[in-house]
Amino acid sequence: MPELLIQTQQLRYHFGKQEILKGLDLQIPKGSIYGFLGPNGAGKTTTIRLLLGLLQPKAGEIELFGKPLRHNRVEVLQKIGALIETPSLYKHLTGTENLEVMRRLLGLEKKRIAQVLEIVKLTPDAHRPVKQYSLGMCQRLGIGLALLSDPELLVLDEPTNGLDPSGIREMRELLKDLNQDHGKTIFLSSHLLSEIEKTVSHLSILHQGHLRFEGTVDELRQAHLQTKSMEVEVENMLLAKEVLLRYGHAVEMVADDKVRVTVQDKPEAAALNQLLVENGVGVTGLVFTQQSLEEVFLSITEPASAAPAPKEVQPLTFA
Repeated sequence: MPELLIQTQQLRYHFGKQEILKGLDLQIPKGSIYGFLGPNGAGKTTTIRLLLGLLQPKAGEIELFGKPLRHNRVEVLQKIGALIETPSLYKHLTGTENLEVMRRLLGLEKKRIAQVLEIVKLTPDAHRPVKQYSLGMCQRLGIGLALLSDPELLVLDEPTNGLDPSGIREMRELLKDLNQDHGKTIFLSSHLLSEIEKTVSHLSILHQGHLRFEGTVDELRQAHLQTKSMEVEVENMLLAKEVLLRYGHAVEMVADDKVRVTVQDKPEAAALNQLLVENGVGVTGLVFTQQSLEEVFLSITEPASAAPAPKEVQPLTFA
């Protein structure tokens, strides 16, 4: 079993009578980029504040680097860099000057500023006032502040919020670089699985204070992406339904000339096409479909009626 940098056991928290976390068990492996996912209001930011000692749990335990947080707070927090929501920056100062303020507070060597600026790719803009920075540059400078002490673990809360596609891509590349080239374990919260799946190695899904899934991206695919279907466009709908039902296939009407049938793989889809043709049904179109990871996320965190239909991903052609 891999070494765990963060572990929680039956973590609970409430504001007054409102229960936010309901027995949360997390396991974040060393060396991972761990995506902490959930809709807005699921309890992600509350969890992060608990992990950083900014809130005290009502029940349960938190271990960081194998040590209980409540008894080793100062020691373990020295190994963590964090960016919670929007970074607090002095807009009238330059990027270098913002880092210099923090460097003096931490008592670090002056050369660390240049190293951090290079890591977050802000060296060319180091002497510009932060008020001239784009939102993406401000986020990267915020991560630079978190990196000054060279922490083993980075905790980032929604670092891509508000960024344009270019800024999101830059952030994704930065996180991968920090993990692969600088050996940082990254705990990353978000509500956007479509972006997270391009970045993380492990993830969990939090919904209404409950942990609904934890594991690798591949494990999520294996657990929740088994259902595939094929949309079949036919010339004779009544005959197609009759043939499919006769051979034990569940049929869902999509349009006047189109049905959706559950299949396990492409060979079964090909066999189903052959079955229809051999029984006199003219097939004019086939599309093999499967849920995306984003649709899985929605199916876990929203009512079934709100989940979108499977997304078309790969047309099938037959000789």
